[in-house]
Amino acid sequence: MSLRIAFSGKGGSGKTTLSALAIKFFIEKKLTPILAVDADPNSNLNVALGLELKETIADVREDVLEGKVSRSETKNEFVFRRLNEILVEGEGIDLLAMGRPEGPGCYCAVNHLLRDYLSKISSQYKVVIMDTEAGMEHLSRRTTDDLDILFIVATDDPVSFMSACRTQEIAKKLKLKIKNIYLILNRINSKYSSIEKEVDKKGFKLLGVIPEDSQINSFWKSGKPLIELTDSVAYQNLSKLLEGAINILR
Repeated sequence: MSLRIAFSGKGGSGKTTLSALAIKFFIEKKLTPILAVDADPNSNLNVALGLELKETIADVREDVLEGKVSRSETKNEFVFRRLNEILVEGEGIDLLAMGRPEGPGCYCAVNHLLRDYLSKISSQYKVVIMDTEAGMEHLSRRTTDDLDILFIVATDDPVSFMSACRTQEIAKKLKLKIKNIYLILNRINSKYSSIEKEVDKKGFKLLGVIPEDSQINSFWKSGKPLIELTDSVAYQNLSKLLEGAINILR
């Protein structure tokens, strides 16, 4: 049974960064193979992982809309075959990216097929990590359903925190299959965050705080993969938080 984790949060909260660092953590723990799912249409996880992204789920969606499904296979068979083809293989990790749609229409049908696809292949991996899109659409579409852990990431910013609160509220309202929901406060410069006193009032489980890390900012600016970080205070802090969260599941 694979460990299924998703990172959610407002745009700019750092969920892609933490997703990449979590993948680094599990690789170093030798809990591989790992399936990384970049469910954000604005795909950046491949950059953080140092993987080249050629095709995305959006491309498969366009193939279906353009009628490229042959008579020899069903739509489901076509989509599953194409999803296997676009899977990017790395060292101990495979990546599947949502991508940005070029044409009109929604992701509804492809999201349904993606959920079916993930449920079938996730058993081949020890860990599945999903970097969700900014906002809460992934919850209503149940892309982040059936999880062991949902990490909601927020910065020391009231707007970011309120977005995190709404995400938790919707997850509970929809009765999604999520065993544990934790809040992670990211890029906190001060010893005490003004947000922390509001956490208990909102019924959040605060897993911990990640400090601002200039090395991470430098890596992003230079396009250097975050997975190659060596002496990162943010990574060290996240590693401790992940250890604690995983121990709770045992």
